[in-house]
Amino acid sequence: MSISFASISLASARIHPTRTVLLAAGLLALAAAQPALAQKQYGPGVTDTEIKIGQTMPYSGPASAYGIQGHVQTAYYAMINAKGGVNGRKINLISLDDAYSPPKTVEQTRKLVEQDEVLAIVGTVGTPTNSATQKYLNGKKVPQIFISTGAAKWDDPKTFPWTTQLYPPYQMEGMIFAKYLLKNKPDAKLGVFSQNDDAGKDYVKGLKEGLGDKAKTMIVKEVTYEVTDPTVDSQIVALKASGADTLFTMATPKFGAQAIRKVHELNWKPLNFVVSVASSIKGVLEPAGSEASTGLLTALAMKTPTDPRFENDADVKEFKEFLAKWFPKGDIADGSVVIGYISAYMTTKTLEACGDNLTRDNLLKQATNIKPTTAPLLLPGITISTRPDRYAPYTQMQIARFDGKSWVPEGEVFNTDTASR
Repeated sequence: MSISFASISLASARIHPTRTVLLAAGLLALAAAQPALAQKQYGPGVTDTEIKIGQTMPYSGPASAYGIQGHVQTAYYAMINAKGGVNGRKINLISLDDAYSPPKTVEQTRKLVEQDEVLAIVGTVGTPTNSATQKYLNGKKVPQIFISTGAAKWDDPKTFPWTTQLYPPYQMEGMIFAKYLLKNKPDAKLGVFSQNDDAGKDYVKGLKEGLGDKAKTMIVKEVTYEVTDPTVDSQIVALKASGADTLFTMATPKFGAQAIRKVHELNWKPLNFVVSVASSIKGVLEPAGSEASTGLLTALAMKTPTDPRFENDADVKEFKEFLAKWFPKGDIADGSVVIGYISAYMTTKTLEACGDNLTRDNLLKQATNIKPTTAPLLLPGITISTRPDRYAPYTQMQIARFDGKSWVPEGEVFNTDTASR
């Protein structure tokens, strides 16, 4: 808006001097207010040229196989920045090692928030690690978004409104396998092997809810392991001794590979379902051995980029081009590489949706109002979406069987979101 000061003085020539001053001041205030309405709104870590976000990753420690997600995200943002960034701003990801140790996660997260002053914590891996910082971040109203864990506790908008996830819910996955069993092997003698933490408990809870009344008769043995255990051989031996002919394996990559290999060494041949967090061909199945892994079942939301059926898909081609140019050491067969890629994609799109209102409040608003999105590398029929009353981003998964080279889908996509039916 343009105001002529000459016209002010002429118009007010026959007005009382005091009124003239007030009128001029009012017009000046109006003129100043107009551009203010269009002014950019920034939260911590944001300038005209930069958006600073942070995360912790297990670059070392018992879950170090997941650390590759941080490297992929760093490379993805480098690609975005080379193309001009997000609305003219470069994304600056500060990614620190927490060794999958909750006390270390707390220490590093406090540094990111209080010293580095990041806009948000994005994509941090792990249930115990994110649990350690959830109250702190929510208390400070710092977005803790798109974290890489599927625990049920992240879908709690009322208690923890600043925390959202970007991983298929563990309970949903356990429930899907239960439905598969009831349909395909209702007389199964089921052994349950899980990590002794919130993630493991969520998986088992979903499994039992899906089995319903049959859980009591179908489950013949339950054992757990700690992330500090050197091996899980004794647990697998105990499960075989129980007479189980079906196995539910909930483990992180290192222990998942150990469990699969031990089952094979014992010449035990149960129908073995491994959860998605232990389904990486590169990170789990190859270390366990192709022969030991063939025949495994899992539930997937994402494509296996090495699968010949997807090689001509545009998103798979773009993914391969990204790896070749921006992250050549990334293994296309590593499921964690895929997860990191999707996380960076969704974070970038959410930042774009914020426009020039890059405040913590608006970032959270955008992250919790995602319309069904077909993100790259998702299986056909699967989308990502969130609502203010449902933060869980996935409601669909696909049962698949490993044929020695790839995960081969079986049956239709399973949908647990009753609101979308």
